[in-house]
Amino acid sequence: MLKWLLIVGTIYIAILFYLSWRSRQKNKSNEDFMMAGSNIGLILGFMTFAATLFSTFTLMGMPDFSRNHGVGAWIFLAFSDAGMVFLIVWFGYHLRKRVVQKGFKGMSGLLQNCYQNKWAGYVYFLAVFIFLVPYVAIQIRGVAIFLEQAFPEALPAWGWSVIIVAIMLLYSEFGGLKAIIYADFMQGTMLLIVVWVIATTCLNYLGGWAEMFAKVEVANPALLSTPGPKGLLNAQFLIASFLAILMIPVTQPQLSTRLVIMKDMKAMRRMAVAVGTFAMLVIFPTLIIGFYGAIRYPDASVPEFLGQVLLRDQPEFIAAMAIIGLFAAAMSTSDSQLFAMGNELRGLIGKRGSDSLLPIRIAIISFAVAALLFSLFSSDQLVLLARISFAGTAMMGPLVILGIFSKKPQGWFMIIISGFGLAAFVLSQVGVLPSMVGPFRMDLFLMIVLAVCGFGNYMVKK
Repeated sequence: MLKWLLIVGTIYIAILFYLSWRSRQKNKSNEDFMMAGSNIGLILGFMTFAATLFSTFTLMGMPDFSRNHGVGAWIFLAFSDAGMVFLIVWFGYHLRKRVVQKGFKGMSGLLQNCYQNKWAGYVYFLAVFIFLVPYVAIQIRGVAIFLEQAFPEALPAWGWSVIIVAIMLLYSEFGGLKAIIYADFMQGTMLLIVVWVIATTCLNYLGGWAEMFAKVEVANPALLSTPGPKGLLNAQFLIASFLAILMIPVTQPQLSTRLVIMKDMKAMRRMAVAVGTFAMLVIFPTLIIGFYGAIRYPDASVPEFLGQVLLRDQPEFIAAMAIIGLFAAAMSTSDSQLFAMGNELRGLIGKRGSDSLLPIRIAIISFAVAALLFSLFSSDQLVLLARISFAGTAMMGPLVILGIFSKKPQGWFMIIISGFGLAAFVLSQVGVLPSMVGPFRMDLFLMIVLAVCGFGNYMVKK
């Protein structure tokens, strides 16, 4: 496997830096560096959106999540992502109209313009920082523990984490958003191929579809229904997860930026449909891999399970491709989110962010170091950590939608209530506040309250 890994890895890194160099040649201004020329076509648009959305937790987190919680994982992600496609079209249309009127230097800057209040941008940026830095960290953590499992004598997990962050910063800081988009195309394609090859190998080992389900029923019948063996996938979890995932294009800046830089509305609509198709194709095989693990490795730890199913049970070439695919998936999401946070800061600091990229570059490096440090202490439960990130940023959904859809400034109320909602969610995650409010999960309760407040604010100001 090491021979194949060196061959595939060298080719991958060489292509990555070639694309970064090409992108640098095309960047004629600071705006080109940050916004990739705002002229992205269908193919690049859908692949960069999909690669940014489906990350390390897809190939590492989702199989383990399915192994432990069963078929409800499909409802958790696939149904939610299908709903998200419609939101991309609806929200993207109105966002692009607003950008024509107000300009765009990140969602933070746009919200400041829409609300005519700097605190709207600050509250949004705080939410993004609190929840995207840990999300970047779990990408790094996921690949690092996998590489440590693959090469236990080479480097500890923190050493692999440092290498991942260094490569990611080098090509993104050199080539800008265009380099990230080109890399996303390559990384998304690799992720899709690898996950299907591994799933096919697992399915063949189990003897086909019918045999797989029969063996799962013998191993643990609770995996074939919700809420699953551990009771996690109940109605409230699935509803709250659906709402959180629905809000991803609205509240996560790396994705809202991609809606803005599409070359026209037609390309954006087609991109949304393509992303939905990609979601179905990339999520379904993770269920097969998870069921394979439930049958063969039901009691293994997360690193042990992933080491077996993605490395030792695969041909050497496929195992090498899996390592590079995971490496690519981690960087695809991480660099996009770090770069997007830099763009958000650019909107907040105003003219200085347009005149010089130095503060933005320093900020991106600082965010990367923060994510690296967080990755050293984060949990191995990648899907649940990702889900918390989605839910945390979703608290900003009503604030963003109200600002985009309103024709006049909406005052202080929604800014203050969104800040309180964000604080309540954070405190519930660290155990200061309870995780339930009466019969409701805290995240679902806050989403409902914030949505009602946003609608009420709109009706009063209308």
